[in-house]
Amino acid sequence: MLRNAFEPWHLILIIAVLVLLFGSKKLPDMARGLGRSMRILKSEASALKDAARKDDAPAEAPRTESAARH
Repeated sequence: MLRNAFEPWHLILIIAVLVLLFGSKKLPDMARGLGRSMRILKSEASALKDAARKDDAPAEAPRTESAARH
């Protein structure tokens, strides 16, 4: 449904509207803030995946000497 939703002229129009609304001086700051937010989100998502893997892994019982001999 949304395969070809954005064509090059769509992106040009969006960029032009953003420049008109916010001005060219604030756009780099906004992009920098968005990049930081995305990095934080990515690191938090990977931390959640790692925690989920550790919870799903079966815990190994410590082996005793009698169990090791058999």
